[in-house]
Order: sequence, then structure tokens, then C-alpha cells
Amino acid sequence: MKFTGEDAERLAEEGNFSYATDYAYDAGQGLGEETVRYISSLKEEAPWLLDFRLRCLEQFRRSAMPDWAPLKKADIDFSAIRYYLARDRVPRRSWEDVPDAVKSTFDRLGVPEREKKFLAGVEAQFDSEMAYAHLQEELAERGVLFVSSAEGLRDHCDLFRPFFGKIVPAEDNPFAALNGAVFSGGSFIHVPAGIVLEKPLQAYFRINAENFGQFERTLIVAGENSEVTYLEGCTAPRFETATLHAAVVELVALPGAKIHYLTVQNWSRNVYNLVTKRGLAREGAQIRWLDCNIGSRLTMKYPAVLLAGRGARGEMVSLSIAARGQQQDTGARMVHLAPQTSSRIIAKSLSIGDGIATYRGSVTVAAGASACRSHTRCDALLLHPESVSRTYPKLSGHGDGCTLEHEAAVSKISEEQLFYLRQRGFGENQAIGLLVNGFFQDLLRRFPLEYAVELRRLLEMEVEA
Repeated sequence: MKFTGEDAERLAEEGNFSYATDYAYDAGQGLGEETVRYISSLKEEAPWLLDFRLRCLEQFRRSAMPDWAPLKKADIDFSAIRYYLARDRVPRRSWEDVPDAVKSTFDRLGVPEREKKFLAGVEAQFDSEMAYAHLQEELAERGVLFVSSAEGLRDHCDLFRPFFGKIVPAEDNPFAALNGAVFSGGSFIHVPAGIVLEKPLQAYFRINAENFGQFERTLIVAGENSEVTYLEGCTAPRFETATLHAAVVELVALPGAKIHYLTVQNWSRNVYNLVTKRGLAREGAQIRWLDCNIGSRLTMKYPAVLLAGRGARGEMVSLSIAARGQQQDTGARMVHLAPQTSSRIIAKSLSIGDGIATYRGSVTVAAGASACRSHTRCDALLLHPESVSRTYPKLSGHGDGCTLEHEAAVSKISEEQLFYLRQRGFGENQAIGLLVNGFFQDLLRRFPLEYAVELRRLLEMEVEA
């Protein structure tokens, strides 16, 4: 693939734009009980949900970051953030009904084209609320739900509430508690038993405003022997001030179900991306995370799978790029709670300039969970002498007859490799781009074709820069 300076400039600016927007609903700056009540009243929530939000606010106030975290709560000025901004509160079902500024944003990001080509349904969130939501009619007729979290809690509470806040409790970490207090937007997906979705569902999360915090909450419930693929895309323009993104994702795979969750984030470099993602897999179920982390000032993300049923499987495939001035603190957690469960973690990172790429992983086998298997592989590539890679694995096995494996490798691009490619007519940037793409090739093959192509271009853009 030929990659030019024009391509690099276009990709660098692809998400770096914003449109002036008249917000009808604005909670103002700062975090307090009045902010929480404002959000809850706008959504006309049931009393139990307001109580949940207020408990989460109190939990956030008294919580502290763990000692190992590369961030402290004091590093973010929570009084300067706007916690709710929306132009409308109800998503439009027709693309033509979407407001012009919002439509222009998602047109530039290619949402309509992707929906027509290969998606079974799409949601597009603009700041705090979903602006557009559509599901193919044939899937709706088969009982598939793909709605915003607000709609899920209001119209399908009997399906939503039993799992809400159960996989990721507010006590888990400060930003899970913060999300519980001010969450807005996100997706609720419910796939009935035996339904296999051939095409993926996708949500786009767009931050448009300055000094803003986006706190979507997503819940996916896959019925017995069902299958669903969910794609998540994230972008934001560059601002001088910090932007906060603190989402919570909860997955529930009932016996024999399969959930594939793919994230491609390309945040701007003023974003703190602090996300909690966790899935629960019952007997014979499978949860697979595909995670691509590009951009942001700091990312802290460790998707987890609780393997709670015999024969359940969990997999995490992670690709991270830490460019100059960035930290990608990522990893995975696999918790084996039942016998004959298996897990696999594959993590690859690229550090450019003084970028810091950290892998933090944990594999735990509980007592009584016998005959479990887990394999972890972490590979890091350093592009410059000042580039940093760190690996913190933790393996803890208490079951009988279990096999836990971990391997890691750190390498750098050598002068011999560059010399070899330059002798065959490649420029230095082209040569580095080839080596970087080769390093990630086995992971890129796991992504849908449309995303693999875009990821390759993003990788080459970072090298070009």
C-alpha cells in the first residue's frame, strides 16, 4: 500500500474537527448532587435509579486510585468538566432527521457508508446522548433489541435491571463509581436465545465539546446459544484543555453464547480514557475482546472475563500505540471460576519517542476450578532509544490440574533491518512502516477487513509523524 504525506495529514485530521452546536440541555460545570439530579430528572428516571446514582456519587467521593495506577484523582480537575450536554434527548430513527451539525460530523467519519455496506445496526452518540439509532427490521422482528441505555432502562427494565451494575459494581474503581453517578448514552443489546447475528452491530462515540466528560454505559446480554458482534468506534477533536472519557461496559454471555466485542479508538491527545469493561461467561460461552488503543493522553483499560461456567472461554487481543507524550496502560484480566475453562491473552504494543506502553495483566484460577488452561503473550516494539515498555503480569492458580503460561518479548527496530530494506529501494519511513505492520500483522488479521485497512493506515500515519 502506498502511503503519502497527504494521507498522513488527512488521517491526522480525520477526527480533529468540531461544529458549533446549540445545546438544549447543559448540566454546567462541576460535579455535585445537583448535577446528578439534573441528569436523572431529564431522563425521567425511576426513584431506584436516582438512588443508585447518588450512592455512586458518594462512592466516588470517598474512593481512591490504587497505588499502582499512573493517575491520581488530583490529576484531573473535576470541577472544570461538563458532565451532561445534549442537543436532543431522543435518538432519531431516520438519518435524514438527524440535525445538520451532528449529521455532518458522522458523515465525515463515514458512518452512513459503513451502515449500508456491512452493519446490521448502528448507533451514533454525540456528546451525552445517542443522536441516531437504527436496527435492520428483520432483526427487530426476531426479537433483537439494540437501543440506548436510557431506552433499555425505561422500556425493557425487566431485561436490563437484573444485570445492571452487577458485572461492574460501583465499588470496583473510582471511575466506575463516577460513571454510575452521571452515566448517559451507551447501548443496550439483547439477543434472544438461538439467534445468530451474521452482521455486526456498531456504536460510534463522538466527543464534540471542550471541557467535556463522556460517560456512556453499555450492556450486552446474549441469550443461550446466540451470537453477536459489536463494534465500537471513538473519536474526539483536539482541545487545549483535558477531556474525560469514563465508560462502563458489561457483557453477559449465557450458556453457549458468543460475544465478540471490538474497539477501535482514535482519541485526540487531550483525552483521559479511563474505561472499565468486564464480561460474565456461563457454561460453554465465549467472550472475545479485540481492543485497539491509539491516541489519548492516558488510557487505562483492562477488559476482563469472569469464566463462571464449565467450559467457558475468554480471549483478549490488544493492540496499543504510545506515541510521543502518551501513556497506554492496558491489559486484561481472566478469572477462572469454573472447571475446564480456558483463556488467552495476546497483547502487542508500539512505543514511539518517549511514549510509555504498559501491559498489566492478571490470570486467576479459583479453588475448585480444575483442569483450566490459560496462555498469555506480550510483545513490545520500541522505535526510539527513549521509548518505554513495561510488563506487569500476575498469575495465581489454586485449582488442580491447571496450566498457566506467560511469555513476553521486547525488541527494537535494528539498523541491520533498516539497511536491508533501504538497499531494496525503500525510504526510511517506508522501511519502518513495513516493519511495524509486520509486527502487528497477526493481530490485524483478526479485525474485520474494513477496520484492518484503516488500522494499517493509522499505524503508518504514526510512523510518518
